[in-house]
Amino acid sequence: MIKRKLNLPPPGEETFFLWGPRQTGKSTLLKTVYPDAVWIDLLKAEEFRRYLNNPEFLRQELPYEGDMPFVVIDEVQKLPALLDEVHWLHENRNVHFALCGSSARKVKRGHANLLGGRAIRYEMFGFIAAELYPDFDLTRFLNNGYLPRIYPASQPRRLLNAYVANYLKEEIAAEGLVRNLPVFSDFLNMAALSDTEPVNFSTIARDCGVSSQTIKEYFQILEDTLLGRWLPSFRKRPKRRVAASAKFYFSDVGVVNFLAKRGAIQQGSELFGKAFENWCFHELGAYNMYNETFAEFYYWRLAGGTEVDFIINNMEIAIEAKASKKITAKHLKGLRSLKDDHPEIKRRLIVCCEDKLRITDDSIEIIPAVKFTEMLWQGGIF
Repeated sequence: MIKRKLNLPPPGEETFFLWGPRQTGKSTLLKTVYPDAVWIDLLKAEEFRRYLNNPEFLRQELPYEGDMPFVVIDEVQKLPALLDEVHWLHENRNVHFALCGSSARKVKRGHANLLGGRAIRYEMFGFIAAELYPDFDLTRFLNNGYLPRIYPASQPRRLLNAYVANYLKEEIAAEGLVRNLPVFSDFLNMAALSDTEPVNFSTIARDCGVSSQTIKEYFQILEDTLLGRWLPSFRKRPKRRVAASAKFYFSDVGVVNFLAKRGAIQQGSELFGKAFENWCFHELGAYNMYNETFAEFYYWRLAGGTEVDFIINNMEIAIEAKASKKITAKHLKGLRSLKDDHPEIKRRLIVCCEDKLRITDDSIEIIPAVKFTEMLWQGGIF
């Protein structure tokens, strides 16, 4: 079994939420870490119906005194009313819970009890490179994606098709998140084409035949169901006009490849470069979340198109993702322009497919992809 990098607390120490996209391995991790926990799986129809009609059964089934069990509730977003019982048990009987789910939307939108801020939030990502060493295969990663079941598959498209279909059926249709499922399905395809790019709501709205406001709501659904996240533009103290639109990154590049109908992507192609950028953001986000560094991420782009992919915090670090085997002056243009506008920038990196680490005369670090992940997870980036 592959050891995951997310470290969860010992049983009975914390009550926490564990969020993450479907099939990232949340339930598997919880079963590994808490083999003796009381397990409530709301995906089971009989358990869902039972607690739906009588949420107080949770309180009645647990001990009134003595050693309290540690309780895992899987797919907790399916029954937000159960969180009132969780809150009461946590406060009055010192019962601790792991509350696992793939969508925070129903919980947040329904103003469900979030335990008054007493529950810690963890988030789980798909595989990261450091979990797969020494068998990490970048080309496979960028084609198949990060989901544990799909990454090693010889025919990933079938599994990705099922994944997207289940997402539409179980997350979107079953929860009644949209009125027009076919339009939302078309939107998914259009959104995938915008992965790693500044989002133009009007263009996507026109292609889907709906309003810009509807498209904004659809992107919010993707964010709430943890299928993607925004990367805002860095707009603090600009000397020149900079881009204002945020970028959107899907949480799994395999899903992007399937929705955008990319087929197999090969190193050296433009699509490989876009997938490479998605992966870099995936690694940075996972490290930030798993290590609780609480870093803020941005991108920087001038109106003329000169861009730097990732800015960490207030110009502490700038990172460019370039899937090239040979970095030349054209690849350094963005980082050099950034230095002109923000001389306070402390460190500039290019993550690429070169074989060896090197540093340019103006202190730009050129880092091979595998070396970058080693440095990142050893704390050598931020």
